[in-house]
Amino acid sequence: MTSFDTSPQLNVWRALLALAVVFVMLATTGWTALRTHRSSTPLQASISSWDHGRLHGHRLPDADATPARLSRFFASLTVQERAELARRYPLAVGNMNGAPVALRYRANKLALAAQRKVELKRMHDPRLSPSGQQEAGRRMHRYESLMHEGRHILAFDPEGTGRVAEVFGSLQHAERVSVIVPGVDTDLLTFQKTNRMYTAPVGMAKSLYAAEKAASPSTRTAVIAWADYTAPAGLGIDSATAMRAQDGAVRLNALLRALPGKAPVSLFCHSYGSVVCGVAAHTLPGRVADIAVAASPGMRVSKAASLHTGARVWAMRDATDWIQDVPYMEVGGLGHGADPVSRAFGARVLSAEGAKGHAGYFEPGTASLLNFADIGVGAYQSVVCEHEDQVCRAGLSGAAAAGRA
Repeated sequence: MTSFDTSPQLNVWRALLALAVVFVMLATTGWTALRTHRSSTPLQASISSWDHGRLHGHRLPDADATPARLSRFFASLTVQERAELARRYPLAVGNMNGAPVALRYRANKLALAAQRKVELKRMHDPRLSPSGQQEAGRRMHRYESLMHEGRHILAFDPEGTGRVAEVFGSLQHAERVSVIVPGVDTDLLTFQKTNRMYTAPVGMAKSLYAAEKAASPSTRTAVIAWADYTAPAGLGIDSATAMRAQDGAVRLNALLRALPGKAPVSLFCHSYGSVVCGVAAHTLPGRVADIAVAASPGMRVSKAASLHTGARVWAMRDATDWIQDVPYMEVGGLGHGADPVSRAFGARVLSAEGAKGHAGYFEPGTASLLNFADIGVGAYQSVVCEHEDQVCRAGLSGAAAAGRA
């Protein structure tokens, strides 16, 4: 399930809000600050090897150096030298902001192949329970799928429930870039679905990429299915607070600042993903032109102006989406603030006609997807507003136009 696919018991949210004071008390006493010691992860091990590595006797730059510094370093290498680093440190290079995009694709394919072998062994490990062996099999098959020819994996981390990002189109030559930020219950295994495909990041990205091509065939676009943060699992404290969103916002900004070229970027943030985008908004790079949220529980602010971003802020919600019944408030750190589609919030409110329920916004043929596509290619004069008001069309090119017929 991705981003609250199924209708939950909304009284869980209400109970969480009612317990805000208790939560704050527990947090201040350190009860929530407990951490379980964990050994080094595969990604951490690869980064540590990189940090101690050398090329022709010279130390490698810090793995956490700025994207510009790392970009200059890789540009100074030969094709063979870059390939050698990807082979020696696949997870480090595959997740390195500043490394050439094509090299990250190559490194992540190597990392996926290595992790596939790990899960293949775990499938037959007698120390694992039958359910553990089955889980290993599911991960092994997911890794195989991500390795298929033509897939461009921009980020991959097998730790825990896993993180991954995939690119559709050419980032290097794109004139417009779209980034999909999904919500709750997004991980390696839910990154792609066969049934209800448009509720998962890969299906969302494929659908948006096709819709953008249809909206403007001459515009070179790229779409990133970005599940490279640890999303909350189901309803609970994590989904009712900004803890996961704060980490996600840091990772999202790191991605955006390392993207090649200067093409404008549009963010499409679904459900809890809109919390991530809201937290990230004030530090986004200037090339981010749009933040479009759908099925949002809030963006951690009371009004769009408080996001402190130069990007246009768009919002939509289908009439059948249960998220409208979630309390739009924030108490003691619980809840995510005002309703982004309310007039008082001040976002540009778009039509979501045809998007049934909470997870139907990327279904082909819906007004929500068509609006996303128009934003993604910069055809702002073609968007269909929920209310034809001054707020929705203020300052848009061709604002007098009424949108698609």
